[in-house]
Amino acid sequence: MEKKKVVLAYSGGLDTSYCVKYLTEEKGLEVHSVLVNTGGFEAEELKGVEKRAYELGVTTHTTIEETANYYNSVIKYLVYGNILKNSTYPLSVSAERVSQAMAIARHAKGLNADYIAHGSTGAGNDQVRFDMIFQTFLPEAEIITPIRDMKLSREAEIEYLKSKGVEMDFARAAYSINKGLWGTSVGGKETLSSNGYLPEDAFPTQVSKEKAESLELGFAEGELKSVNGQSFEASYEAVQYLEKVAGPFGIGRDIHVGDTIIGIKGRVGFEAAASMLTIKAHQALEKHVLTKWQIYWKDQIASFYGNWLHEGQFMDPVMRDMEAMMESTQKYVTGKVFITLLPYRFQVNGIESEHDLMSAKFGHYGEMNNAWTGEDVKGFAKIFGNQNAIYHQVNGEL
Repeated sequence: MEKKKVVLAYSGGLDTSYCVKYLTEEKGLEVHSVLVNTGGFEAEELKGVEKRAYELGVTTHTTIEETANYYNSVIKYLVYGNILKNSTYPLSVSAERVSQAMAIARHAKGLNADYIAHGSTGAGNDQVRFDMIFQTFLPEAEIITPIRDMKLSREAEIEYLKSKGVEMDFARAAYSINKGLWGTSVGGKETLSSNGYLPEDAFPTQVSKEKAESLELGFAEGELKSVNGQSFEASYEAVQYLEKVAGPFGIGRDIHVGDTIIGIKGRVGFEAAASMLTIKAHQALEKHVLTKWQIYWKDQIASFYGNWLHEGQFMDPVMRDMEAMMESTQKYVTGKVFITLLPYRFQVNGIESEHDLMSAKFGHYGEMNNAWTGEDVKGFAKIFGNQNAIYHQVNGEL
């Protein structure tokens, strides 16, 4: 009898390694593993993951290169919106998952898969993101989630894999690490409670730079295009290069505390030097070149956009509407931003742009103006405050 096909979202980590063994040996399915690279893997790593997948027993393994599309369809809008979840987290994993899920669903459709599977637990956000996109793209395929369905702990997964003779770095598996273009998330025992910080060796990038460095970031219409004078045709390549420059400072490390899609609070550690620097530099440039109402209204929709993306609702057509608005604000967001990198922190020193609205020919804030007189301001202040004056005089509240 021909085995039924299951396409498995595979990363090579503990959870998805368990899924391969369970789906092949316990469920008797033909497993087709798929890894979607969204900028987190080097070529040699991808080869190692593929080798591991076949050793575990998959029928086929496919690597889908999605980094460029991931940047163009998701990440650039997070930059346009200067989006940090709860003013802290650059949505590293949230953004990745929707892009990965769509690529996996398209692959599963092409294979006429009977099932589609992922290794998410029952306590996090990823299960909802994967499920919603899989059921949208491939409603005819049943979704299988072994870790969630059997409520497995990491310890139970390790014990099962050992019983099957699987060898891997189980000590390293104590931490759940997800690396991508927009940052790396780190989960472990310290993030399971409300108090405790991740140990130094839990972070994939160790601090090796201690002497301050100057950094120059160049933007063209809102997109990062150069780092320290080196130009990049593709902005995602500029982001990758920036991570190599700034990551060894330990910049962009933190623990995010937030509300999950399923209604519980959660903590996750992360390191995201490139995304934090890009967002903060971009935001500094925007403060100089956008009007106050452009900034105000973009901030309103950016907050919603980030939350809706975080909750897996990337397919909602309202997201395309908000992207169009954010993109329209970027016409003059072009210039250079100057930053100093230091261990565990950075400082934005200033910007240069031909579109800088802080122009000396109109005056120096707090000192001298060239565009109006004192009498102009007296009249402006009287009219601008007229409504408040009338209200208080009529109602006698002063």
